[in-house]
Amino acid sequence: MTITPGTIAQMDAADPLARFRDEFAIREGLIYLDGNSLGMMPKRTVARMNRTITEEWADGLITSWLGADWVNSAARIGDKIGQIIGAEAGEVIAGDSTSINIFKALTAALSLQEGRRVLLTETTNFPTDNYMMQGLARFGDLECREVGPDAVLDALDGSVAVLLLTQVHYKTARIRDMAEVTARAHEKGVLVVWDLSHSAGAIEVDLNGANADFAVGCGYKFLNGGPGAPAYLFAAKRHHHANPVLTGWFGHARPFDFDGAFEPATGIDRFQCGTPPVLGMSALEEGVDLMLEADMGALRQKSIALSELFVDLMGQCCGEYGFEFICPKDSDERGSQVAFAHDQAYAIIQALKARDVIGDFRAPNIMRFGITPLYLSFSDIAEGVERLRMICEQREWDWKEYRTRAAVT
Repeated sequence: MTITPGTIAQMDAADPLARFRDEFAIREGLIYLDGNSLGMMPKRTVARMNRTITEEWADGLITSWLGADWVNSAARIGDKIGQIIGAEAGEVIAGDSTSINIFKALTAALSLQEGRRVLLTETTNFPTDNYMMQGLARFGDLECREVGPDAVLDALDGSVAVLLLTQVHYKTARIRDMAEVTARAHEKGVLVVWDLSHSAGAIEVDLNGANADFAVGCGYKFLNGGPGAPAYLFAAKRHHHANPVLTGWFGHARPFDFDGAFEPATGIDRFQCGTPPVLGMSALEEGVDLMLEADMGALRQKSIALSELFVDLMGQCCGEYGFEFICPKDSDERGSQVAFAHDQAYAIIQALKARDVIGDFRAPNIMRFGITPLYLSFSDIAEGVERLRMICEQREWDWKEYRTRAAVT
């Protein structure tokens, strides 16, 4: 079936999430397809940051730790994120970076796995996950074992302490079956740490429904918390007696007693480290609050519809130009992004940016486009593909500057 402008208009008119677009600061003419790397700024974040800076910080100063409830921001925001990822109250803490939270989750899991010393992951995982695992292994009598993405389940055995996996792959958008993988790991006595950086706010996540052990994720992608936004860590309540290696003062049972000996807090608070980054927390909370106003089921359905439209239009408008779709064709197996391989991927992405379409490049030859249903319209997708078609028709990737930069990359 040929997709027409009338078809696109009907899709936008029937969109139950259309009102959320006005909640974001979107520059006229911009087609932003990189929200899976950095989400757009909610308009309400400006007022929140102004209040935090001018009232809570400038006027309230240190009294705002209690007066503005800064002191409880990690748990408060963590509970809100928990509603998005299928966790109970008291199972998620916000703060630190994804990398640091990976380290905390891995060491917490290891503390529960006496006699097991193998850390398992897959070779194509997002690099920071593997780097943190490799670094941890160098500090102890541990083995970091990396296997091909399809060999993970077969690699589970009695020597493995912890399995670290990303639920939605950052390049291919492949979704792993969290419940199945976790169950298979538990059969072998293995605990699992899930990275939800491309899941939370993009697909429906049910950590407790999958009997998950630990999970981490970032706040700056689909949660729209801003560049470098605080991350979060989930620990199932049955694991709250675990002992993560990083033991900062906010993880102490009584941080304001200033005791010289560490005594871990009860519950999720023991996974805190240092002082919460209040400015970052304030911005993140606005993004999370906005996400909570949307129905996750409707959001997922729109994500699939936007993605299917993108793929169909690529076939209709750009099918002759050598693009290879590298994501799962079944939308139920694909996260909220689409990706294509092309031998001039880097140059084409630069040409798209020149036409005000923002996607991103992933080595060696992948063009990646984030599908963010809260602020993308069906018209955005159609216009983005049309600008790509014009680039291909005019062979704008032949520009010398792009050829040279692509060769360097």
